[in-house]
Amino acid sequence: MTTGMSTVVAHLGEDFLAQVFGRTYRHFPGEPNRFGSLFDWDDLNALLTHHRLEPPRLRLSLDGEVLPQHVYALPVTTRRSTVWHRLRPAALHRCLAEGATLVLDAIDELHPGVGRLARELERHLRTGVQVNAYASWTPEEGFGVHWDDHDVLVLQLDGAKRWRIHGPTRQAPLHRDTHIPEGPPGEPLVELVLSAGDMLYLPRGWWHAVAASEGIHSLHLTCGMQTTTGADLLQWLSEDLRREATVRSDLPRFAAAEERVDFMRSLGALVMREFEDGRLLDRFLAMRDATERARLVPSLPFVEGVPPDPALFVRLVAVRARLHNDSEGNAVLTAGGEEWTFAPRTAPLLSLLVDGGPHRLDALARAAGLRLGQVAQLVSDLVDGEVATVGRAG
Repeated sequence: MTTGMSTVVAHLGEDFLAQVFGRTYRHFPGEPNRFGSLFDWDDLNALLTHHRLEPPRLRLSLDGEVLPQHVYALPVTTRRSTVWHRLRPAALHRCLAEGATLVLDAIDELHPGVGRLARELERHLRTGVQVNAYASWTPEEGFGVHWDDHDVLVLQLDGAKRWRIHGPTRQAPLHRDTHIPEGPPGEPLVELVLSAGDMLYLPRGWWHAVAASEGIHSLHLTCGMQTTTGADLLQWLSEDLRREATVRSDLPRFAAAEERVDFMRSLGALVMREFEDGRLLDRFLAMRDATERARLVPSLPFVEGVPPDPALFVRLVAVRARLHNDSEGNAVLTAGGEEWTFAPRTAPLLSLLVDGGPHRLDALARAAGLRLGQVAQLVSDLVDGEVATVGRAG
């Protein structure tokens, strides 16, 4: 069974963005093999074996507290006097058997299949996504009753996990906020068990507690979604308005009362003019997409430019890139905080790249009616801008 768009985004349903996202929780029951070979215990063992993972990226949590690293790892000093911590499998097993939860952050940067899942979600939700893995073996709650400052989509890969969901006590709480949410009521709003193949969406601020079901181990992924709030828009607007002399001017600290009133009135008028512009939100969201951090994918061995090899595959690593035409009909691509202007005839090949997925160099050339060398040069520019990658495999 395939993963990514066909098993996750499609199963969210057509009403997810309009009726669920940011509003309420939803349980998505599924078949045990829904996620196929997305990520399993062998994958987790391989990551722990082949990577030097230090806290907080790899951590064990019990009763809301992070266990000290020396309990399950041994410091190793290299001949160059650097220190890393080598896992002790027997000690790791013991901690987990006694109730600790294993957490591995950002496995979308470590595992190709999970990386593809993150990119599909980012393209669908138009926001950054980080995927963490959680493994537990006992009914002990690794984190107690808590809330997250970001929305999460949970994918239960193996075993079962018991969720007690209490709901929010503060609307849309933030990591940097003016108040801390009050604790949840004693009884949960709902209690459910996620089995292999199930998904759960939970908005930020919803109190919950999680534990493996009695006698059943559990492996699940959480896809954490970057927030984009009114505070972000206001911060961007304050920077954007620096183009106005009034915004750049000193505050009239020592001026007469009338001058102070005039200054504040002028400043308020500038802000209100922006908010009355129906394009403001679209401008801000376009900026967020255009400056989204591209994922790290080098293009070795092609360090001196992309050769005109028809069998090379090309993929954008900035999944929220935007493409539009300027007043002269040129194709303008914005991605990763950069902007490129290309000739109008390049638009078909750029559209293919923006839509996602890898494309052969010769297919891109045919789409635009360009020579292979011309497309190779265009792609070289995008690789140098760190928003595209090339390779032999699709």
